[in-house]
Amino acid sequence: MSTKYNVAERFMRYVQIDTTADPNSSTFPSSAKQRDLALILHAELQKLGLQDVEIDEWSYVFATIPSNVPQPLPTICFCSHMDTAPDCSGTNVKPILHQNYTGAPITLPDDTNQVLRTENHPYLLQKIGDDLITASGLTLLGADDKAGVAIIMELAAFLMAHPEVKHGPIRILFTPDEEVGRGVEQLDMQKLNADFGYTLDGGPLGDIEDETFSADAATLVFHGVSAHPGYAKGKMVNAIKLASEFVAALPKEKWSPETTKHREGFVHPTSIEGGLEKATVQLILRDHDTQLMETYPQILEVLAQKVVASYPGARFELSVQEQYRNMKEILVGVPFVADYAEEAMRKAGLNPKRSIIRGGTDGSRLSFMGLPCPNIFTGEMAIHSKLEYVSVQDMEKAIDTLVELVQIWEKHPWTLA
Repeated sequence: MSTKYNVAERFMRYVQIDTTADPNSSTFPSSAKQRDLALILHAELQKLGLQDVEIDEWSYVFATIPSNVPQPLPTICFCSHMDTAPDCSGTNVKPILHQNYTGAPITLPDDTNQVLRTENHPYLLQKIGDDLITASGLTLLGADDKAGVAIIMELAAFLMAHPEVKHGPIRILFTPDEEVGRGVEQLDMQKLNADFGYTLDGGPLGDIEDETFSADAATLVFHGVSAHPGYAKGKMVNAIKLASEFVAALPKEKWSPETTKHREGFVHPTSIEGGLEKATVQLILRDHDTQLMETYPQILEVLAQKVVASYPGARFELSVQEQYRNMKEILVGVPFVADYAEEAMRKAGLNPKRSIIRGGTDGSRLSFMGLPCPNIFTGEMAIHSKLEYVSVQDMEKAIDTLVELVQIWEKHPWTLA
């Protein structure tokens, strides 16, 4: 491992702090324990000597690395999220460092059924010789996105210790609740006060992502007709059966996560609950083409109408809530933001690759809030699972990339216009 950065040790400390988001909570952050990491980061940023270090009432963490050049320059923000996904336990994470990975299967010790193999995770074939970090088999690792957090913190430590690296003003932002789609819901953009940004929340080495899904959430409520089950003939309409029939009617060969790839969109039922009189289906709607996705509610309504038409007295209600939009719609107007990241990767000895995200990041919403914000790799892989892993060398190369990136921005004061 490199002696230039201490990112592995830093990362392994952070992942042991449980920051699992709660999708069923109405508070912000959705889980109070996310603030535990926020307080640690706040203290470490102060110790490093950054300016304007703050943790606000919503648990956003802010800090400034001041410019060390005389000319006015754009303020660049680096952002990562502190929470981990609720899909898999994040409690009592035990990180394990596997030095000089050989390509052989890695059996996780606390559950020997959890085995990391190259045939299931082909990216591992590119990581032979690297130092990998996994969890122990009972939890996710939390590389999504504590790898990003550790990379940004290590960047801050490096820049504060190396004033010879010339750069403009840099803002650091750590957010809660990205995993439940609320990461920037309470963010004060005036307080952030940045011109352009980058999230550190990507996967393979060299990836720069400037395109995401557009995303909505849909709720379908089916209303049945209640009757005593012993005397229900010709009277009862069971709302659970209406909801089940609707879910069963969704296309099985297309329009679903398990049958789509690349830019193909989908509708995905995430929960179904209720009783005889009322049952609710929650769905997420995703497509890279925002205009195309706007037809999705119409299709859902047609399917639901067909279901209730066969049951006298049955009815349904459909509501749709916007979640985020494809960042490409904003980034296409400021192409230099992603171009500079590509240039930085090349200077760091990498071959950059433009990729799309079949999901979203805080950068999706930040881009539409006035902060154009593509996504840079961290090395986080197999995310949201017990087999999650990250390469230490990938994290180090991400730091190298950011060091090059701030120097590229220093050469372009014209972007203030």
